[in-house]
Amino acid sequence: MKIRFAEEKDLTSIIELCKAHAHYERSSFKEENKKKLLSKHILNPDSNIKCLIAESDTEIIGYATFFKQFSTWDVGYYIYVDCLFLKDSARGKGTGKQIMELIRVFSKEEGCSVIQWQTPNFNTRAIKFYSQLGAERKSKERFFWKV
Repeated sequence: MKIRFAEEKDLTSIIELCKAHAHYERSSFKEENKKKLLSKHILNPDSNIKCLIAESDTEIIGYATFFKQFSTWDVGYYIYVDCLFLKDSARGKGTGKQIMELIRVFSKEEGCSVIQWQTPNFNTRAIKFYSQLGAERKSKERFFWKV
């Protein structure tokens, strides 16, 4: 198993994983124009958005996207993990922990001392995984306001 930054050849697999991730989190997913937009945002070297993929032999088994954000309260930057998703067959084998460790290293290199993310409250398996990493949790409601 290998973890690396995403490349052009990975986009179709990433889209399939995004679709599975949305389904897993009981959300809708539209595939329209995703390849072009993902290419624009995660493959652009000037982009703030980073994408790691986990690859087993020639199959992509997971991905994570993350980026730097600013906290007014803390008056500093932190890394926000937007997505972390592994195929069911890849879970429980240490892949998620390896991905999070790479994000931790990136965070330190960027001068960030905090990594934040969220998961639905019904995703008890993810909550257990994150707790085992030593992460703390804070209860909040997430809102979506479409414009």
